[in-house]
Amino acid sequence: MPELPEVETTKNGIAPYIEGYVIEKVIVRQPKLRWMVSHELMSIIQQKVVNISRRAKYLILHTECGYIIGHLGMSGSLRVVEQSDVIDKHDHLDIVMNNGKILRYNDPRRFGAWLWTNSLDDFHLFQKLGPEPLSEMFNADYLWQKSRKKQTALKAFLMDNAIVVGVGNIYANETLFLCGLHPKKHAGTLTKVQCNQLVDMIKKVLSTAIQQGGTTLKDFLQPDGRPGYFAQELLVYGNKDKPCPKCATKIESIVIGQRNSFYCPKCQSNKN
Repeated sequence: MPELPEVETTKNGIAPYIEGYVIEKVIVRQPKLRWMVSHELMSIIQQKVVNISRRAKYLILHTECGYIIGHLGMSGSLRVVEQSDVIDKHDHLDIVMNNGKILRYNDPRRFGAWLWTNSLDDFHLFQKLGPEPLSEMFNADYLWQKSRKKQTALKAFLMDNAIVVGVGNIYANETLFLCGLHPKKHAGTLTKVQCNQLVDMIKKVLSTAIQQGGTTLKDFLQPDGRPGYFAQELLVYGNKDKPCPKCATKIESIVIGQRNSFYCPKCQSNKN
């Protein structure tokens, strides 16, 4: 599943071809995605895209009359293609621009979303989201306050979008390893020093992944077709039974919140 760095990479990749240009029309071939494609999208014509932004894992195309909200889901991708490009059976939506380019959404599993809203302030999917991890609002004091009395496993706590958005499975695993914290450690037992360490490392790991183009997963490619590169530097994620890069102990895995969690039992022995 594309995580925050992959979505940020996608945003940066499509921006030069979309921002400042006019949407001539939206072609919807398959409206049945995670939710039905908003009917308003099908009637968009001659609307200028004034800006592209991101909130959590949602892409936001700001037009002159409202906002197109896109989510890549489990296996979705966006490509900037030519109008002559062949259409794949999983190409479910095209945003046709007046510069001859098409923003094409491909999603084999159809778990993404394309929605419309007139206002971001009251958009229902954004109401309970926590702060962006790279923002000043996400800091050690904030994490300390939110973690008090929480019995939740630390990894699940960090992946809770109501606490902080965009710290997905891959980057939660990597962050906890780099901080030497066990994924099952109770969030409420974090010290202020550990909160500071976690915040700093989350920002560092996500920033590095964004700089390197997102993580290469079998379902993700950048808009220009090049894969991301951060996967080459993953330390524990997906590395069960391989030696820990710090101490050579075999990496282990457990399931937390229905997601595989990878950790070094020696370097991350602190459960309490």
